[in-house]
Amino acid sequence: MKIAVIGCGRWGSFIAWYLDKIGNEVTLYGRKTSEKMKDFLENRKNNFLELPKSISLTTNINDVFDKDLIIISVGTQGLRNLLNENKALFREKNIPIILCMKGIEIKTGFTPTKIVKDILGENYSCGAWIGPGHVQDFTNGIPNCMVIDSDDRELVKKLVDSFSSNLIGAASKNVIGIAAGMLDGFNLSSLKGALMSRGTREIARLIEKMGGDKSCAYGLCHLGDYEATVFSEFSNNRKFGEKFVKGE
Repeated sequence: MKIAVIGCGRWGSFIAWYLDKIGNEVTLYGRKTSEKMKDFLENRKNNFLELPKSISLTTNINDVFDKDLIIISVGTQGLRNLLNENKALFREKNIPIILCMKGIEIKTGFTPTKIVKDILGENYSCGAWIGPGHVQDFTNGIPNCMVIDSDDRELVKKLVDSFSSNLIGAASKNVIGIAAGMLDGFNLSSLKGALMSRGTREIARLIEKMGGDKSCAYGLCHLGDYEATVFSEFSNNRKFGEKFVKGE
């Protein structure tokens, strides 16, 4: 499959690395002004991985629109601008989009998939591909599971079948990760059990209030991600919470 990845940060570069590893033809796009992209263009490395030469690197957004699939891994707050800047190309080419990001748009309360529908139309094929997992674990050969979902069930089936391997079989969760780090900072790690049980219940209520299936909170994409975000030394959210209460 010919795949373009928009976003050259930690997760976007990992997704490009992984998709190349399992045999896809991958192009990684980053803005000309991106320091991360400049590093890749100079030495093909960041702090987490090295990109093989089989991955094409580009700073020309037009290079992503001749693919079978576009994966976007940028900050949720920047997604609307990215789509608006290239709306004509997205609509003309009508290439399915998979969003590798979490979060809620601050000014609208929209999830990433809803932002896509808002700009490109309700019938535009898009989905989400999220953790659990850390780049460091995956690149060291430690397997985990990830979640792909979409209203387009045919797209889901195609991608699950295509992206599965021996390595890989949400935003509200990150709040729990920050709280877990705060407990670590206060030397109250024994309370993480209470945090996980009560926090999951509260997240389920939030999902239901927003029109979703509350049982998702008890599945892989939330509860199943707690090991990665509540306990792991690699969790940025947990580390942020710990450093925050320590005044760092």
